[in-house]
Amino acid sequence: MSQHPFFSTHPLMVLLNVIQLVNMPFAFLVEKKSAMPYGKFAKVLPAEAKNGKMIPSKQGMLIIYVPALIVAMLYMGLVGQDRLPQYSTHLAGWMAMLHFWKRTLETLFLHKYSGSTSESAAKMIGFAYAAYAAMVCGTSTSTPTVAATLISSILFSVGILGNLYHHYLLATLRSNKDNSGKYVVPQGGLFSFVASPHYLFELLVWLGIAIATEQITTYLIFGNMVSYLCARSANHNEWNRSKFSEKEWPKSRRNLIPFLY
Repeated sequence: MSQHPFFSTHPLMVLLNVIQLVNMPFAFLVEKKSAMPYGKFAKVLPAEAKNGKMIPSKQGMLIIYVPALIVAMLYMGLVGQDRLPQYSTHLAGWMAMLHFWKRTLETLFLHKYSGSTSESAAKMIGFAYAAYAAMVCGTSTSTPTVAATLISSILFSVGILGNLYHHYLLATLRSNKDNSGKYVVPQGGLFSFVASPHYLFELLVWLGIAIATEQITTYLIFGNMVSYLCARSANHNEWNRSKFSEKEWPKSRRNLIPFLY
Protein backbone atom coordinates (compact mmCIF):
# COMPACT_ATOMS: atom_id res chain seq x y z
CA MET A 1 0.00 0.00 0.00
CA SER A 2 1.28 3.45 -0.93
CA GLN A 3 2.52 5.43 2.08
CA HIS A 4 2.18 8.89 0.57
CA PRO A 5 -0.89 10.97 -0.40
CA PHE A 6 -1.98 11.43 -4.01
CA PHE A 7 -1.83 15.21 -3.44
CA SER A 8 1.41 16.30 -1.80
CA THR A 9 1.12 19.25 0.58
CA HIS A 10 4.85 20.08 0.42
CA PRO A 11 5.11 23.76 -0.67
CA LEU A 12 7.61 22.99 -3.45
CA MET A 13 5.45 20.21 -4.89
CA VAL A 14 2.33 22.39 -4.69
CA LEU A 15 4.18 25.10 -6.62
CA LEU A 16 5.38 22.63 -9.27
CA ASN A 17 1.89 21.22 -9.63
CA VAL A 18 0.39 24.69 -10.11
CA ILE A 19 3.05 25.55 -12.72
CA GLN A 20 2.35 22.34 -14.61
CA LEU A 21 -1.40 22.86 -14.49
CA VAL A 22 -1.10 26.42 -15.81
CA ASN A 23 1.40 25.36 -18.48
CA MET A 24 -0.70 22.49 -19.85
CA PRO A 25 -2.84 24.44 -22.36
CA PHE A 26 0.12 26.61 -23.40
CA ALA A 27 2.15 23.49 -24.23
CA PHE A 28 -0.38 22.78 -26.97
CA LEU A 29 -0.95 26.34 -28.17
CA VAL A 30 2.73 27.32 -28.41
CA GLU A 31 3.78 24.12 -30.20
CA LYS A 32 0.81 24.25 -32.59
CA LYS A 33 1.52 27.85 -33.53
CA SER A 34 5.25 27.37 -34.04
CA ALA A 35 6.73 23.87 -33.99
CA MET A 36 9.75 23.43 -31.75
CA PRO A 37 12.79 23.73 -34.09
CA TYR A 38 14.21 20.22 -34.05
CA GLY A 39 13.80 17.25 -36.37
CA LYS A 40 12.04 18.12 -39.63
CA PHE A 41 10.97 21.46 -38.16
CA ALA A 42 14.51 22.78 -37.63
CA LYS A 43 14.96 25.80 -39.88
CA VAL A 44 18.64 26.17 -40.62
CA LEU A 45 19.43 29.76 -41.57
CA PRO A 46 22.99 30.84 -42.48
CA ALA A 47 22.96 33.64 -39.89
CA GLU A 48 21.84 31.25 -37.16
CA ALA A 49 24.54 28.74 -38.04
CA LYS A 50 27.23 31.44 -37.95
CA ASN A 51 26.05 32.64 -34.55
CA GLY A 52 26.22 29.11 -33.14
CA LYS A 53 22.46 28.90 -32.59
CA MET A 54 22.12 25.72 -34.65
CA ILE A 55 23.93 22.51 -33.70
CA PRO A 56 24.07 19.02 -35.28
CA SER A 57 20.84 17.15 -34.63
CA LYS A 58 22.57 14.26 -32.89
CA GLN A 59 24.23 16.64 -30.45
CA GLY A 60 20.92 18.37 -29.87
CA MET A 61 19.16 15.10 -29.06
CA LEU A 62 21.89 14.18 -26.57
CA ILE A 63 21.41 17.55 -24.87
CA ILE A 64 17.71 16.73 -24.63
CA TYR A 65 17.99 13.24 -23.11
CA VAL A 66 21.33 12.85 -21.29
CA PRO A 67 20.65 15.32 -18.42
CA ALA A 68 17.43 13.46 -17.52
CA LEU A 69 19.28 10.15 -17.66
CA ILE A 70 21.97 11.49 -15.33
CA VAL A 71 19.34 12.75 -12.87
CA ALA A 72 17.57 9.37 -12.79
CA MET A 73 20.83 7.43 -12.46
CA LEU A 74 22.10 9.65 -9.65
CA TYR A 75 18.86 9.30 -7.73
CA MET A 76 18.67 5.53 -8.13
CA GLY A 77 22.37 5.21 -7.32
CA LEU A 78 22.05 7.22 -4.11
CA VAL A 79 18.99 5.26 -3.05
CA GLY A 80 20.73 1.98 -3.79
CA GLN A 81 23.67 3.00 -1.62
CA ASP A 82 21.35 4.05 1.23
CA ARG A 83 22.49 7.65 0.80
CA LEU A 84 18.81 8.61 0.83
CA PRO A 85 17.50 6.18 3.48
CA GLN A 86 14.10 7.87 3.73
CA TYR A 87 13.32 6.74 0.19
CA SER A 88 13.08 3.39 -1.54
CA THR A 89 14.08 2.19 -4.98
CA HIS A 90 10.67 2.37 -6.58
CA LEU A 91 9.27 1.13 -9.85
CA ALA A 92 8.75 4.57 -11.39
CA GLY A 93 12.41 5.47 -10.83
CA TRP A 94 13.53 2.38 -12.75
CA MET A 95 11.02 3.19 -15.49
CA ALA A 96 12.28 6.75 -15.86
CA MET A 97 15.90 5.62 -15.96
CA LEU A 98 15.13 2.90 -18.55
CA HIS A 99 13.15 5.33 -20.70
CA PHE A 100 15.97 7.88 -20.87
CA TRP A 101 18.59 5.16 -21.35
CA LYS A 102 16.59 3.94 -24.33
CA ARG A 103 16.26 7.42 -25.83
CA THR A 104 19.98 8.08 -25.36
CA LEU A 105 20.98 4.78 -26.97
CA GLU A 106 18.57 5.40 -29.86
CA THR A 107 20.18 8.79 -30.37
CA LEU A 108 23.64 7.25 -30.47
CA PHE A 109 23.00 4.11 -32.49
CA LEU A 110 19.58 4.07 -34.20
CA HIS A 111 18.43 7.44 -35.48
CA LYS A 112 19.74 8.86 -38.75
CA TYR A 113 20.56 12.55 -38.78
CA SER A 114 21.15 14.97 -41.63
CA GLY A 115 20.14 18.38 -40.31
CA SER A 116 20.56 20.74 -37.40
CA THR A 117 18.70 21.56 -34.20
CA SER A 118 18.16 24.82 -32.37
CA GLU A 119 20.60 24.83 -29.46
CA SER A 120 18.28 26.89 -27.27
CA ALA A 121 15.35 24.54 -27.97
CA ALA A 122 17.49 21.49 -27.13
CA LYS A 123 18.58 23.04 -23.84
CA MET A 124 15.03 24.03 -22.92
CA ILE A 125 13.65 20.55 -23.59
CA GLY A 126 16.64 18.97 -21.87
CA PHE A 127 15.99 21.04 -18.76
CA ALA A 128 12.30 20.11 -18.80
CA TYR A 129 13.06 16.39 -19.10
CA ALA A 130 15.66 16.58 -16.33
CA ALA A 131 13.05 18.29 -14.13
CA TYR A 132 10.53 15.59 -15.04
CA ALA A 133 13.03 12.87 -14.10
CA ALA A 134 13.67 14.58 -10.76
CA MET A 135 9.94 14.92 -10.06
CA VAL A 136 9.25 11.28 -10.95
CA CYS A 137 12.04 10.03 -8.71
CA GLY A 138 11.33 12.48 -5.90
CA THR A 139 7.57 12.09 -5.58
CA SER A 140 7.17 8.33 -5.64
CA THR A 141 8.72 7.24 -2.38
CA SER A 142 7.09 3.91 -1.69
CA THR A 143 6.00 0.70 -3.38
CA PRO A 144 2.85 1.04 -5.55
CA THR A 145 -0.14 -1.20 -5.03
CA VAL A 146 -0.28 -4.56 -6.82
CA ALA A 147 -2.88 -3.26 -9.28
CA ALA A 148 -0.84 -0.11 -10.00
CA THR A 149 2.30 -2.20 -10.46
CA LEU A 150 0.62 -4.52 -12.96
CA ILE A 151 -1.17 -1.85 -14.99
CA SER A 152 1.80 0.51 -15.08
CA SER A 153 4.21 -2.28 -16.07
CA ILE A 154 1.98 -3.36 -18.97
CA LEU A 155 1.50 0.19 -20.26
CA PHE A 156 5.19 1.01 -19.89
CA SER A 157 6.32 -2.18 -21.66
CA VAL A 158 3.88 -1.76 -24.56
CA GLY A 159 4.82 1.90 -24.82
CA ILE A 160 8.56 1.47 -24.81
CA LEU A 161 8.52 -1.43 -27.31
CA GLY A 162 6.02 0.30 -29.62
CA ASN A 163 8.03 3.51 -29.50
CA LEU A 164 11.25 1.64 -30.29
CA TYR A 165 9.65 -0.22 -33.21
CA HIS A 166 8.31 2.94 -34.84
CA HIS A 167 11.62 4.72 -34.30
CA TYR A 168 13.24 1.77 -36.11
CA LEU A 169 10.79 2.23 -39.00
CA LEU A 170 11.65 5.92 -39.19
CA ALA A 171 15.38 5.18 -39.11
CA THR A 172 14.94 2.69 -41.96
CA LEU A 173 12.96 5.33 -43.83
CA ARG A 174 15.78 7.84 -43.49
CA SER A 175 18.25 5.24 -44.79
CA ASN A 176 16.07 4.71 -47.86
CA LYS A 177 15.83 8.36 -48.89
CA ASP A 178 16.95 8.86 -52.46
CA ASN A 179 19.98 10.97 -53.40
CA SER A 180 17.84 14.08 -53.78
CA GLY A 181 17.06 13.98 -50.06
CA LYS A 182 13.35 13.60 -50.73
CA TYR A 183 11.40 12.14 -47.83
CA VAL A 184 9.62 8.83 -48.26
CA VAL A 185 6.10 8.21 -46.97
CA PRO A 186 6.30 6.51 -43.52
CA GLN A 187 5.03 2.95 -43.74
CA GLY A 188 4.53 -0.01 -41.42
CA GLY A 189 3.13 -0.31 -37.93
CA LEU A 190 0.53 2.34 -37.15
CA PHE A 191 1.80 4.80 -39.75
CA SER A 192 -1.13 3.69 -41.94
CA PHE A 193 -3.47 5.22 -39.37
CA VAL A 194 -1.69 8.16 -37.75
CA ALA A 195 1.13 10.58 -38.46
CA SER A 196 3.00 10.02 -35.20
CA PRO A 197 2.51 6.55 -33.71
CA HIS A 198 5.85 6.86 -31.90
CA TYR A 199 4.34 9.72 -29.90
CA LEU A 200 1.31 7.62 -29.03
CA PHE A 201 3.54 4.91 -27.56
CA GLU A 202 5.66 7.49 -25.76
CA LEU A 203 2.51 8.69 -24.03
CA LEU A 204 1.83 5.12 -22.89
CA VAL A 205 5.31 5.15 -21.33
CA TRP A 206 4.51 8.33 -19.40
CA LEU A 207 1.10 7.07 -18.38
CA GLY A 208 2.72 3.89 -17.02
CA ILE A 209 5.18 6.00 -15.04
CA ALA A 210 2.37 8.18 -13.67
CA ILE A 211 0.37 5.17 -12.50
CA ALA A 212 3.45 3.68 -10.86
CA THR A 213 4.08 6.84 -8.83
CA GLU A 214 0.50 7.22 -7.62
CA GLN A 215 1.11 10.98 -7.39
CA ILE A 216 -0.71 13.92 -8.98
CA THR A 217 2.64 15.46 -9.94
CA THR A 218 3.45 12.78 -12.49
CA TYR A 219 -0.11 12.71 -13.82
CA LEU A 220 0.37 16.41 -14.55
CA ILE A 221 3.63 15.56 -16.32
CA PHE A 222 1.65 13.09 -18.41
CA GLY A 223 -0.96 15.77 -19.10
CA ASN A 224 1.70 18.20 -20.32
CA MET A 225 3.20 15.52 -22.54
CA VAL A 226 -0.26 14.82 -24.00
CA SER A 227 -0.79 18.53 -24.67
CA TYR A 228 2.61 18.98 -26.33
CA LEU A 229 2.59 15.79 -28.40
CA CYS A 230 -0.99 16.32 -29.58
CA ALA A 231 0.13 19.62 -31.08
CA ARG A 232 3.37 18.26 -32.48
CA SER A 233 1.65 15.25 -34.06
CA ALA A 234 -0.81 17.66 -35.73
CA ASN A 235 2.16 19.62 -37.09
CA HIS A 236 3.67 16.38 -38.40
CA ASN A 237 0.41 15.52 -40.13
CA GLU A 238 0.15 18.94 -41.75
CA TRP A 239 3.78 18.73 -42.89
CA ASN A 240 3.20 15.30 -44.44
CA ARG A 241 0.09 16.53 -46.25
CA SER A 242 2.10 19.40 -47.72
CA LYS A 243 4.86 17.07 -48.95
CA PHE A 244 2.93 14.02 -50.18
CA SER A 245 0.01 13.54 -52.53
CA GLU A 246 -3.49 12.64 -51.35
CA LYS A 247 -2.89 9.09 -52.56
CA GLU A 248 0.36 8.82 -50.60
CA TRP A 249 -0.94 10.55 -47.49
CA PRO A 250 -4.78 10.64 -47.25
CA LYS A 251 -6.38 13.61 -45.53
CA SER A 252 -8.36 11.14 -43.42
CA ARG A 253 -5.18 10.00 -41.64
CA ARG A 254 -5.25 11.03 -37.98
CA ASN A 255 -2.58 12.80 -35.97
CA LEU A 256 -1.98 10.58 -32.95
CA ILE A 257 -4.80 8.18 -32.04
CA PRO A 258 -6.18 5.88 -34.77
CA PHE A 259 -9.70 6.88 -35.92
CA LEU A 260 -10.05 9.48 -33.15
CA TYR A 261 -7.45 12.27 -33.28
